[in-house]
Amino acid sequence: MTLQVIEADLTWTGRRFEPGVRIAVGADGRISAVGALGRPPTLRLTRRALLPGFVNAHSHGFQRALRGGGERFPRGAGSFWTWREAMYGLVQSLDREAARRAYVQAFGEMRDAGITTVGEFHYLHHAGDAADYALDAVVLEAADSVGIRLALLNTFYALGGVGRPLEGVQRRFRSESLEAYWTQMDRLERLRDPALQSLGVVAHSIRAVSLADIAALHAEAGRRGLRFHMHVEEQVAEVEESVAAYARRPMAALLGAVAIDGNLTAVHCTYTAPDEMASFLGAGGTVCVCPLTEANLGDGLPALELPHAAGALSLGTDSNARISFLEEMRWLEYGQRLRLKRRGVLADQEGSAARTLLAVATTGGAAALGVESGRIEAGRWADLVALDLDAPELAGLDGEHLLDGLVFGAGGSAVWGTAVGGVWRRRGDPLPS
Repeated sequence: MTLQVIEADLTWTGRRFEPGVRIAVGADGRISAVGALGRPPTLRLTRRALLPGFVNAHSHGFQRALRGGGERFPRGAGSFWTWREAMYGLVQSLDREAARRAYVQAFGEMRDAGITTVGEFHYLHHAGDAADYALDAVVLEAADSVGIRLALLNTFYALGGVGRPLEGVQRRFRSESLEAYWTQMDRLERLRDPALQSLGVVAHSIRAVSLADIAALHAEAGRRGLRFHMHVEEQVAEVEESVAAYARRPMAALLGAVAIDGNLTAVHCTYTAPDEMASFLGAGGTVCVCPLTEANLGDGLPALELPHAAGALSLGTDSNARISFLEEMRWLEYGQRLRLKRRGVLADQEGSAARTLLAVATTGGAAALGVESGRIEAGRWADLVALDLDAPELAGLDGEHLLDGLVFGAGGSAVWGTAVGGVWRRRGDPLPS
């Protein structure tokens, strides 16, 4: 790719949308300069506005294949466990090709929603009963075919519950040992595309990994310079299992077992106690919330304080029942606003809230995944989302009001296209077969 100079009618500079901003993108896909630049654009995006691409810090791409099965999502007591059985049924049915189709569909839909990087929390490793790791490469291939930036968060999964062996279809998730896990990580390091793909380390949850193995995985991740992620306190049953086994809730057990040291992203934290959340964040931990999935399953709201905790937050699409980062932003803010209002606390006004939410959706996710994106600035990847200023949802909005209107009033049709490393894809372009 030769040097590009991109200019849209408006470009987000970190605080506002401004005209006359040009973005130079080198042959390596990184931004080399931003500003007036004194050189003509090679790509003029008329009636478009540019933002940093959204960063999805938590996805289970294969679960996109559950969409449309509304009967699989009953509401009320026990709904998660009924949904889990539906997910296990899906896993049982997936071969290599069906899994590839699900990942391609999910990743393509993400790009249409303005997402340019996905952190794929990947635990569906094996194509059958054998420990073949065949589906790890499928994720890499699917992401490459769509052209989305991928952080493959490779998951260690060894237990069927605290102290219980894996059963049935769970064996397709299994890691035979820590040694086998790191052997596979070394293999994936050789397979990945270094320009578009990176690796991260995951302990699935306190249900699926012992505390000793969590600590060992986290320590080795730090030694290798890799990000570490983990599900934490997603469900009441998880909390109950931890209390029964360790006499502590999962977050307290985690804080006792691991030196957080700024390299742990806890996903969900729906039932984390406020004092334990404060201790975790104070130790440098970060939290990824997935509001659409958490609302879909009726899980509840984590104990967060916006905008104060925003610097430690990222967003994910989790089950991919609905892929819309604009909706994820809104649900995060509306849920916290409702929670605060019930306590008599005045929530953010929309203007500052929109900036806060955009930061969570971009720089927060980039930090959680260790990806050099999330801002339009020299040295970062040229991962961009272009908005259609003629979209009905954005009609009549000037640069001063565009961000508020986008975050609180727009849908996917406001996205014209995305660039990943400077390579453009228009919304609605056909997906690879």
